[in-house]
Amino acid sequence: MQQAPFFQVIDGQLIGARQVPSPNYNSRPEQIEIQLVVVHNISLPPSQFGGGYIEQFFQNQLDWSQHPYFQTIEGMQVSAHLLILRSGEVLQFVNFNDRAWHAGRSSYMAKKECNDYSIGIELEGSDDLPFEDMQYVVLAQVTAALQSSYPKILQHLAGHSDIAPGRKTDPGPFFDWLKFRTLLQQYKANQ
Repeated sequence: MQQAPFFQVIDGQLIGARQVPSPNYNSRPEQIEIQLVVVHNISLPPSQFGGGYIEQFFQNQLDWSQHPYFQTIEGMQVSAHLLILRSGEVLQFVNFNDRAWHAGRSSYMAKKECNDYSIGIELEGSDDLPFEDMQYVVLAQVTAALQSSYPKILQHLAGHSDIAPGRKTDPGPFFDWLKFRTLLQQYKANQ
């Protein structure tokens, strides 16, 4: 099993992640418990990796003139709690105690507005290319740390396509759920 950095959640912050604050968040509703992890994929421009564009996008600092595709998303204000790069590096944009803007109109097990009660994790990737092995390793380790801090998410892992069917397709057909869940069980057994 490949090794990744040690992750721990303290006061809504993922220790082991690079902190890159996004202005795109707000408070979760009162009396709401975190009970879902939503897995996404993102690449800017589509199916191209690196360049720091995702980080800039989540911080409202993307230069829309850099690429024609960027003009199609100009003005959007979105974020995720975490981004796992192709290298396995983890960036945290929003504290877990706050509501990131990752899911949009969504529903999970008949409960609407998933942003209210979920943690959004973006993988640098696309619907048409495989993910890196290290991304699975890190995602499993991060998810194990989240499950330790937020026990209600133990059985609640979903893709963006699961909570917004017909509107979203990510993490896409190349995301190997079995591989991810197997690694997650291995890490939890070794904790």
